[in-house]
Amino acid sequence: MKATAFEFRFRFLIHTVLYVLGFVMPWNKWLHLDTVRTWQWLASLLTRAGWMGFSTATLAVLILGIFFALAGAVWRTWGAAYLGSDVVKDAAMHGHRMVAAGPYRHVRNPLYLGTFLHTFALALLTMPSGALFLLLTIGFFQLRLIGAEETFLRQKLGEPYEMYCAAVPRLLPSLRSRIAASDAKPAWGRAVLGEIYMWGVFVSFAALGWMYNSILILQGVIVSLGASLVARAFVTKPSQAV
Repeated sequence: MKATAFEFRFRFLIHTVLYVLGFVMPWNKWLHLDTVRTWQWLASLLTRAGWMGFSTATLAVLILGIFFALAGAVWRTWGAAYLGSDVVKDAAMHGHRMVAAGPYRHVRNPLYLGTFLHTFALALLTMPSGALFLLLTIGFFQLRLIGAEETFLRQKLGEPYEMYCAAVPRLLPSLRSRIAASDAKPAWGRAVLGEIYMWGVFVSFAALGWMYNSILILQGVIVSLGASLVARAFVTKPSQAV
């Protein structure tokens, strides 16, 4: 199961389309499945289970959203700092070197892990059927992208990459590093700039979530997306040889 060259090239656009569908939910107009957002739905589940009152449950779900948004931003920024934001944003795959430093000592795909954690946060802002759609489609697409990249890297790097894959887990990070660190140096400034959208979503949850208004947080998400499109011009450069 691996993505095509077309899917990889337009992966950011495909992600955007999936997220938009998850929020627009055209099927809901036909089937009338949902009337509340996942945030309130989860809070009501906790309340009906007798674990806590609705206000406390709403706060607990918000804290969960903040955690997922922060975790997604951290993993993606950490990975981009060592891989290079220009490589992260490039439409082509790169196989001229193997990164074995930073998060890549704990998990092979920190960027995709970060995106999936980020999706859990966004899913709270849509309705339950939209949340399920996002988690399934984004998760499936992440696995397809991972399959394509790992096949490409096996062909380019051969046995060293096979040994790396045998030592480092694909998506569930190990608490302890699995390999010796390489001499790669992180570029934190460009990484933060390149992942400004992820950090904007975290700030939207952390700063606006206390108003308990999903629409307001979503507006922060849209502003973050706009900022990321502007920042993209500063972190991308012509593709290197692959």
